[in-house]
Amino acid sequence: MLNTKRILPVLCLLFAGAVTAKAQPRKAVVDKIVAVVGDRIILHSDIRNSIEDAKRQGGTVPDNAECLLMEQALVSKVLMLQAEKDSLPVTDEEVEAELDQRVRYFVSQLGTREALEEYAGKTIYQIKDDARESVKERKLAEAMQQKIVGGVKITPNEVKAFFDRIPKDSLPFFESELEVGQIAIYPKASRDLEGYIITEMNNYKRQVESKQVTFEQLAQRYSEDPGSKDRGGQYQLNRNEKSWDPVFLSTAFRLKDGEISAPVKGKFGYHIIQMVKRSGDDAIVRHILRTPPITDEEVNLAKAKLDSIRTKIIAGTIGFNEAAKKFSEGDAAKYQGAFILNNDGSPYVTIDQLDKDMVGAIRNMKVGDYSMPTVFTDEQAKKGVRIVYLKSRSEPHRMNMRDDYSKIAHGALEQKKSEALNKWITTKLPTYYIMVDNDSAGSCEQLAKYKSEEEKGF
Repeated sequence: MLNTKRILPVLCLLFAGAVTAKAQPRKAVVDKIVAVVGDRIILHSDIRNSIEDAKRQGGTVPDNAECLLMEQALVSKVLMLQAEKDSLPVTDEEVEAELDQRVRYFVSQLGTREALEEYAGKTIYQIKDDARESVKERKLAEAMQQKIVGGVKITPNEVKAFFDRIPKDSLPFFESELEVGQIAIYPKASRDLEGYIITEMNNYKRQVESKQVTFEQLAQRYSEDPGSKDRGGQYQLNRNEKSWDPVFLSTAFRLKDGEISAPVKGKFGYHIIQMVKRSGDDAIVRHILRTPPITDEEVNLAKAKLDSIRTKIIAGTIGFNEAAKKFSEGDAAKYQGAFILNNDGSPYVTIDQLDKDMVGAIRNMKVGDYSMPTVFTDEQAKKGVRIVYLKSRSEPHRMNMRDDYSKIAHGALEQKKSEALNKWITTKLPTYYIMVDNDSAGSCEQLAKYKSEEEKGF
């Protein structure tokens, strides 16, 4: 049986391949098509890059990793093509948000965007462009998988039967884990401070235009964008790249070479932008970012708002999840939900997976508590205010029905979903044109079933 739980992580690895697949010296065989599903191809380099990246990150790579990834990639293509046939919605915004999140992950691992570009031998734009198709494919496959298994439910009797089938000497040991949720809002700066920043930026513009100083020098001195400050605020842009703030992008592409914009307000603060050079939909720009400071007054207003929300949650007039959906701000809330998620998407995390502000907030909390509103700084250095909900905290223990019912139920449900998905795949595979090259089919026993008799010559 195909391990369908691992289908979608394959494409997460393919994004990493876009980062680590540097140009290599040409050999006799640079790359080859190892499989075709419908009108989509699977390249040998995609599979190998995924494996090599997993090794670089210290992951355990089984001996048959290439066979596993090949099979999962085949099934993923089928899911993706069926999603397109069924017109399942996956927006460009969702794809760009995923790309941005993965870039942020690699930046966090390497320190800076420049370090990532140097490591990859590509610009951030090129990294994202190389990975965009695989990320969209993953999102489509995910949407199709959800359509297939979304209605699968589990009963308490099925949970107990699932647990009873686990050999007692194989029950896992769990370290302390937590379920932690948050409702976060980001205070807005006062109009007076915004006006002050606009005045400052207009002054920068006048200084450059009067040739008192260069734009690059001012960016290095005053810009609050850590990703471009050291290189004088410079970025490469493409008009069609959806990850950029639309205000920033539209303002930049209205400028002529050498022209400097008036201050404009974007998602991260105020910009002035200088067009260095433009060629069609591509451009090199410089910018200076200034973020109006948040004063105690704005922080206190945010605290008061969250305190009111907290009171309603405790009183039972609104549920935590409902309140988080209604009031929480930021990309994490939009795409991840109220709870901090593990790498596998589960809501059970260890203490080292939480940010230092979160650790401080839950230190003296009991299960079921809601923290008072506290100030924190997110990964983009933005100041926010949040309330934290400690839903559960386990002690180190061997898996059992009393302490781990929700986990066991999750495992039982995933197994039932896997069976439903395997049934769908078995039924659907014959309806798709699939070819696997002879070398791959010969060395991977599990791939033989994907190759029809008339296709042996491929």
